[in-house]
Amino acid sequence: MSNFIEKDIKDFTLNPFEIKNKWMLISAQKDGITNTMTASWGGFGVMWNKEVVFVVIRPQRYTKEFVDNADSFSLTFFDKKHLKTLSYLGKTSGRDENKIAKAGFTVALDNNIPYFEEAETAIFAKKLYAQPMGGEFFLDKAIIDRWFPEKDFHILYIGEITKVLENK
Repeated sequence: MSNFIEKDIKDFTLNPFEIKNKWMLISAQKDGITNTMTASWGGFGVMWNKEVVFVVIRPQRYTKEFVDNADSFSLTFFDKKHLKTLSYLGKTSGRDENKIAKAGFTVALDNNIPYFEEAETAIFAKKLYAQPMGGEFFLDKAIIDRWFPEKDFHILYIGEITKVLENK
């Protein structure tokens, strides 16, 4: 039994600048299997007159395969007591082990979109746009030197927010 209630997007409040300190999990399903990764970059906004989320995933991340395969993905946010677990989920690949089970998180599904029962908030997003970032498009080249020494530029995903759940 889920402890989550749906919130209207207009009533949803989250400081988007908390992402860099609070982190989130990006999760999707492929062939009935869930994978997730920790992220601290992303944002919220309006694009094409829709409420959207922006997330970026490096091409070598296993979760990218899952997000690419799915029509939708989730972002889940947690209480700070889970930071150690989120760190583990960000450093360990689902290719190597069942990291979700090892982390002790419980996968729940909403229309085949995975999220976690332990989360404070789950945001569901329908993919609208995906594009690889390219070094030639960075106006501040210092960003490349600082964040992309391997030239493994992220894929930018924009997703329309379709549902917000908050844990009671």
